[in-house]
Amino acid sequence: MTGTGALEAVERILNRGGEADDVLRRVVRALVEQGGFAWAGILFVEEGRLALGPEAGEADPPARKQVPITFKGERVAELAVDGAAEQDRVALERIAVLISGHCLVGWDTGGEQWIP
Repeated sequence: MTGTGALEAVERILNRGGEADDVLRRVVRALVEQGGFAWAGILFVEEGRLALGPEAGEADPPARKQVPITFKGERVAELAVDGAAEQDRVALERIAVLISGHCLVGWDTGGEQWIP
């Protein structure tokens, strides 16, 4: 995996825009296809638990690394990948920041409009 390659692919996806669900599906697919991970998924925080959302690739849970996705200081999801090296963590943390606004699918905004 090249952290830079995955990060660049995600940045291109975000620049194209689209519906949040479609963007996140493209992101996990890019992490597998361009990033070289065996599997990638986004787990959304729902009622205090993590629920699997979009995913791509072949899961290998013992090789899983997860980084939190936060929005305005609240954990709203986690980015999970299988097959990441330790040096990939910085790129994964940056990707988590970049996609945070798209991970608000089930997040309670308290009736206030959110701006990603």
